[in-house]
This record gives sequence, C-alpha cells and structure tokens, in this order.
Amino acid sequence: MDGTIEIRADDGSTARIALHGAEPVSWQVDDREYLWSGDPEHWNRHAPWLFPVVGASSGGSVQVDGRRYPMAQHGFARDLPFAVVSQSADAVSLCLTDSEATRAHYPFPFRLTIDARIAAKTLAFEIRVENPGESALPYALGFHPAFPWPFAGGERRADGGYAVLFEEAERPFVPEVGAGGLLVRSERELTLDSARLDLDPDLFSEALVFLNAKSRAMRFVSPSGRAIAMRMEDFPHLAVWTKPTAPFLSLEAWTGHADWAGFEGALENRDSQRLLAPGAAARHGIALAIEG
Repeated sequence: MDGTIEIRADDGSTARIALHGAEPVSWQVDDREYLWSGDPEHWNRHAPWLFPVVGASSGGSVQVDGRRYPMAQHGFARDLPFAVVSQSADAVSLCLTDSEATRAHYPFPFRLTIDARIAAKTLAFEIRVENPGESALPYALGFHPAFPWPFAGGERRADGGYAVLFEEAERPFVPEVGAGGLLVRSERELTLDSARLDLDPDLFSEALVFLNAKSRAMRFVSPSGRAIAMRMEDFPHLAVWTKPTAPFLSLEAWTGHADWAGFEGALENRDSQRLLAPGAAARHGIALAIEG
C-alpha cells in the first residue's frame, strides 16, 4: 500500500503504519490480520490517533484566549501527514509538528511523536507530546484501534461468546452520549459480570465510556479463548465501541474525553484536558498482543 511503512518481527509478524495520521493499517500474526480492514461501508479507519482533543467539542469548536477555533471530533492529527524520524526493520518513529494549518484550529506550538515497534505477537507504541512553546499546552490524546469481530477462524459473530475482559472490575454505569457526541450527566447501566462484558451488537447504540477506569488493560476474547490484549500506560479513560451492524470492535484508550453537554469554557478548563508546562514532554504507552 502506498504511503505506508512495513515493520517486521523475527517470527514473521508484520505491521504497516501509514504516514497519513501515523495510523496502523495492518497487523498480521501467523498470517492472520488482526486490524479492521477500514471498509468504508462500516468505518473507513483502522486505528487512528486522537489529538489534541478526544471526542466532540461543544459547538464543534474550542475556546482559547476568548476566541473560538473550529475543532473536529477527535482533533486533527489523524488526518494529517507525519514525517519519518527514523526507521529500522522492526520499528519506525513518526512525528507531527504545528503548522499554519494546525494553528487555525489549535493556536499552540507542539510536537507529537509516535514510535511503533513490533515483536513476536506484539505491537507496541510510545507516544510523546512535547511543548516547545512559552505557555501551557492543553491537550488530550487517544488511541482508537478496531479489530475484526469475529477475529478467530471458524467463528461467527451471530453465535455469541465474544467478550471484553477488563483487568479490574469496573463500575457498571457509563455516561450517556447525547446530541453531537457530547457526554450527558445521566448514566446507563450495563450488565457486567465482575470484570467481564459479554458482547452483543445491540449494546452499541453509542460508545461505552469508562471514565477514570481502574483497569490498565483490556482483552477482546473469542469463544476459543484466543484474545487481543491492549495494555495502556497513562490513559485513565477507556471505551468500547462499534456500530450495531459492523463486523468490528474498537477498544479505545483516552487521556481526555468529549465535552459535557453545556460546557462553554476555555480549552484549558475542559474536563480531563492535560496542561503540559512550557518546555516539558509527556510520555504515554500502548501495547497490543495476541494471546492464546
């Protein structure tokens, strides 16, 4: 595929990372594809990075120093070209820096670097956010990978048996998602068996958002016991999402989240938005693994 970089592990596992958005578009282990195809009939992405906001912004804009700037859902990083910093057989480093185009939406200098490394049955990412500016940098970061459902051979989604297993037991209450993708204060109750969420397409009229989750890992488990595991470092919020008729499941890791309905304040005061000091850098980590 044009515009992608392939990295390969010693066991033959491969991943392809697109320069567009630094998005992983393929991850193959034992000749099986574990990332969603990006079929536009359902969802035309694979595993986008979310920056400098996660989720929807009130009125489709953010406020900085009293001025409103247009901001798309999940920000703009997923739709911009990244530059290659370094590359080897099993790793690649890509970066995005501020430009005239980004400052029209987000008037801050920044550097976002995504390092991808593949090993046997694992695909790991280190993400660094740097603030080269002279004022605090308000940011949120997220990872939004989608996986085929079903992903194991010989299984059908309609037969059931797929589940998400959280590392810790989570609250069975999640905020409802209202008009425009904004969070509302009312909650929806889920049927959680301790740390197990049995999957049914009818669960997903909206994303299931676990704010301030206890877990730092989730596993998407098939009836056969094979699992796609995702471990997160410094991502306090988790989400599980699909569309009711779509053959994929997305496990999401966020540092921030969509605006609450009615919020009209400054970006720096947005709930869960990070403030990075001038000259500082923040590091976040994601590791995907095939188990079983």
